[in-house]
Formats: sequence, structure tokens, C-alpha cells
Amino acid sequence: MRGAYRSGSVAIGHGAQGVNQGTPVFGLASEARLKVAIVSDTHGFLDPRIAAAVAEHDCAVHAGDVGGAGVLASLRPGRGLICAVRGNNDVADKWAANEHAVLNALVETLLLTLPGGLLAVVHGDRAGRPADRHRKLRARFAGAKAVVFGHSHHRCVDKSARPWILNPGAAGKSRAYGGPGFLSLAASRRRWILRAVIFPPR
Repeated sequence: MRGAYRSGSVAIGHGAQGVNQGTPVFGLASEARLKVAIVSDTHGFLDPRIAAAVAEHDCAVHAGDVGGAGVLASLRPGRGLICAVRGNNDVADKWAANEHAVLNALVETLLLTLPGGLLAVVHGDRAGRPADRHRKLRARFAGAKAVVFGHSHHRCVDKSARPWILNPGAAGKSRAYGGPGFLSLAASRRRWILRAVIFPPR
């Protein structure tokens, strides 16, 4: 599946196509409950405390500026499924040459059908000025339950309207304001529960 990475391999194929002009859609809605780790902006380094916490989740979502295939390999959720989008810093000259196959498989937008709703994932660098970003993301993904973005490195959980707008902050060393962290989403058919997990800076 393009945009999806299974821990322990780099076998990435083409998933189903969504209404968003070829956006890959990954169907996980048949599960009664899923625990999803949402990370972003690692820039080549995943905090090992976050890596350990991700292992307690069923799957992982990375909202871009991954920085290298080693980051994806360090994400080891219980079911081994990692979905990732490409950030503005995920470019060939910032990735090792032998990792370009993984880089080229990353897409700009992903849609995940989870128990209870649709999760849209983008990096956010093309969503306009910060003052307009939430409004534009809500308009673009009006049918989603939540939209995940990265780019700003600022953690955000905006539930003031639907879809929710979520930014997990940075999960590495670069501009990890307040410390590296991620969002933990427990998705069931009845409700979604979000928790921000933040570690002290080192």
C-alpha cells in the first residue's frame, strides 16, 4: 500500500483510492476498537521513549517530516502497520540514497477509515497561513471525524468544530516545544478518546 509501511519490511504497494483525487484509503473500520499512535516531525530522530510507547498501540500514523526510513523502522506498533505522509523536508537530498524507495512511496495525503469515523492525514505545509489553517483543513476534509497535520511542531487538539484538528507536536529533537510527544487515539465505533503524551526535554 502506497503510504503504508510494515515494520520489518519496506514492501509498499498501492492501496484503494479515495475521492480526494487518488488519495490512498486504508480501511480499518471493521475493528471494534483500535489504538492509534499519532506522531510527526521527527526529522530523522524518534525519541526512544515515544518508540516504546508506540509499541503499546495497534498502529501508528506519521504526519510528515519523517527524515529517514530508520524512523519508520523504529515505529513498532503491535499490529505492525504504519501510515505516513510526506513532509516538505522529506526530499531526496535529506534522505540516504539507499532509502529513496521508502521516500518515494510516501504520499501527501492519507485517509484512514477507523472504527467510528474517518481520519485524514496531511503534513500541513500547504494549508495556508496558521490563522487560516484550521478553517481550510476543515473545509477540505469536511467528511472526516478528525484531521491530523504536522509542520508547525506545536501540539494542538482543536475540538471546537468538526472535524477535529490535531497536531501531535514534534516526536524528535527538532523544535520539540515543551518536550517530545505524540497523541494517543483510542477509536471505537461509539467514540474517540484522545490523550496527549509528552516527555520531559533531554
